[in-house]
Parts: sequence; C-alpha cells; structure tokens
Amino acid sequence: MSPQRPYARTAPHPRTLAAALVVALVLAFAGFSAWRYAAAATRDDLDFGRERDRVLAASQEHVGTLNSIDGADPEAGLARWLDATTGPLHEDLRRSQAASADAFERSGVTARATVTDAAVTELDTRAGTAKALATLRVETRGGADGVRTDRKRFEAGLERTADGWKIASLTAITVEGSGT
Repeated sequence: MSPQRPYARTAPHPRTLAAALVVALVLAFAGFSAWRYAAAATRDDLDFGRERDRVLAASQEHVGTLNSIDGADPEAGLARWLDATTGPLHEDLRRSQAASADAFERSGVTARATVTDAAVTELDTRAGTAKALATLRVETRGGADGVRTDRKRFEAGLERTADGWKIASLTAITVEGSGT
C-alpha cells in the first residue's frame, strides 16, 4: 500500500467545472440583462413612445367627443367639444356655440360616436404637435332619418396644452369608392 498524503490535491470533477461555468454564464447574462433594462428605461425612445401613447389616447377620446352630441342637452355636448379643442378650432366652436345649441335643440338629433381604430401618424415632441388618423362608427337618432349608422374617417391635428393634448384641427377624409 502506498501511503496517502493527507493534503493531496485532486483535480475537480468535470461535472463540478461544468456546473460552475453554467452558474457563471447565468450570472453574467442576468447582469447584462439588468444593465440593458435599466439603460432602456431612461432612453429618449421610451419617452417618445409614452408621449405617442398619450397622443393616441387623446385623439381617440377627443375625436369621439367631437362627433357626439345629445339633442336633449346640446349645451353639455358643446361644452365637451370646447374642452377637447384648442386654437382656431376652439375659437370657431366658441363663437358658434349659441347658434349650434339652438340648431341641435330644434333638430333633436343625438349622435354617439365610437372610435373603431386610430393611429398617430406624426409627432413632434419638441414643437408639441401631432397628427392622428381615426375611424369612427357614428350612430345618429332623431330627425328625419330615424336611426342611422355611418362610418367616418378623420385626420386630427393635435397640440400639447397645459391640460394635455387637444384637437387643433379636424378634417374629414373621404375614401374613393367607399360611399362615406
């Protein structure tokens, strides 16, 4: 028998080396991923995406509002229109508010719009301007036509205000051959 040395070094088992290598790789990947995630959270493109989401939400809400009115209470609807707008459009609506209220009240027409799709097509965060496209389904009740449902498309120009994004312009878009 050969005498054993009490403190002899033996080579590590290959499985132990492989396990240590896997753990080191997993820790390195986790560290790299955490660093990339933290870096992404401060990037301008993330801020831009958040602002685009705010513009999209505002355009959907405000375009729907500007296509809805309750013939029984047109003053409340017109007040919502003013809350949704800014700039020259806002001033035009404000100037014609009394005449519009009388016309809606006389007609008794109620319109309820639902935005079915929308997209932001332009956004300049520095200038505080944006454009969005929206498609709507507008159900109209009252008047000579009874109940009627129309599909409409609009391009909205938006401006950032102290109260958030508001509609500065609203243009109907016709599509050839669609009949609307």
